Amino acid sequence: MNILYTDDTICAIATAQGGAIGTIRVSGKEAISITDKIFKPISGAAFSDRKPYTLTFGNIYGENGEIIDEVLVSLFKAPHSYTGEDSTEISCHGSSYILQQVMQLLIKNGCRAAGPGEFTQRAFLNGKMDLSQAEAVADLISSTSAATHRMAMSQMRGGFSKELSALREKLLHLTSLMELELDFSDHEELEFADRSELVQIAGQVETVIKRLVESFTVGNAIKNGIPVAIIGETNAGKSTLLNALLNEDRAIVSDIHGTTRDVIEDTMNINGILFRFIDTAGIRETTDMIESIGIERSFQKLDQASIVLWVVDSTEAEAQIETLKEKVLPRCNDKKLILVMNKCDMAENVHSTLPGILPENTEAIFISAKQKQGISELQNVLVNMAALPEVTQSDVVVSNIRHYEALSHALESIHRVQEGMSIGLSGDLVSQDLRECLFHLAEIVGGEITNDEVLENIFRNFCIGK
Repeated sequence: MNILYTDDTICAIATAQGGAIGTIRVSGKEAISITDKIFKPISGAAFSDRKPYTLTFGNIYGENGEIIDEVLVSLFKAPHSYTGEDSTEISCHGSSYILQQVMQLLIKNGCRAAGPGEFTQRAFLNGKMDLSQAEAVADLISSTSAATHRMAMSQMRGGFSKELSALREKLLHLTSLMELELDFSDHEELEFADRSELVQIAGQVETVIKRLVESFTVGNAIKNGIPVAIIGETNAGKSTLLNALLNEDRAIVSDIHGTTRDVIEDTMNINGILFRFIDTAGIRETTDMIESIGIERSFQKLDQASIVLWVVDSTEAEAQIETLKEKVLPRCNDKKLILVMNKCDMAENVHSTLPGILPENTEAIFISAKQKQGISELQNVLVNMAALPEVTQSDVVVSNIRHYEALSHALESIHRVQEGMSIGLSGDLVSQDLRECLFHLAEIVGGEITNDEVLENIFRNFCIGK
């Protein structure tokens, strides 16, 4: 798909199959005239003569004059539409046959089937939204919780863009002062700003960029789920616990040691917080090459997790903890650790088996994954440990890895600016770092610096019809 080609008229089904109503979107310079060829109002003026922002009831007619369906068609005229182009939306019955018939009629009369995200892409190219807002549309569609919805809405409504715009104004002011000094460097008696003001502005910019970068930890956890690694010896009940948490048979459960050879991941929303549970291969000494690879991956996932569920068989708790403590505990220094004493229905005096070697903030909980005892208590502990702040639509939280990378580069640039000014670096070198900072911020919202490859990579991940 050619990102910059917008001259043709596109169409796509914009609703999921199986519903009672289906919607087809049409956008482009011929959208109204093409729709007019296949749609006739029940009464009144022809569709192309109707006022914009109105709904018209009528029939879609096939090539032989037969009625395909009774529909409602909305009309939007440029530039006041989602894409900034003339657009129509045809709401018909949700039959896949009807939808395909209408699509074929539109294509035969001059439309082209839209590619993924092409409507939003046109909205971006026509100045209806910036690139960060366009990406927020995809996040809004895929939102799975109240928090992800609020983050996407804030970004789509321009909260992030306003932050970046304010940063850009400060940087441009700083750049203009620096470059004026360069232009009149041969007039030592002229002073456009003392260095203390420049240092102050740079500090303000650094503070905001740093806050946005640091917000990615929360934003990524909300969007993709807090990673929770389930680790322990073989046959401790890790896969049974995963199935109990998800309330479905996601992992194979067996009395045979080493059943789980690879990592199994799935997500679950608990009290509005998305958790990404990672069931790992049981940790033990083995000569099996495949199982050894699985165990190595277990440690990799443990290192990546924010919360660790160390599952221990209560009937042999002391032995299992003693065996794995040197492999597990050093990797949990910067993580939240929950000791899950499983199979407590089969153990006697299970509470007396808790060792004193665990980190001070370790939580311990006693469950029977097989009997699903203590699962709700474990979920409550997970929610409390997540400790995610409440996100509102007015909060600016970074959740997009592309934005995070650009902001991180911008932060490096502004740090170089601050360092350069502190050591009295020449203005032309400081100005270069300022321009780099502006460049990285501009990457987020799009503009002249955004190349076709970046745009195509973003929009190809959209659903068709949006």
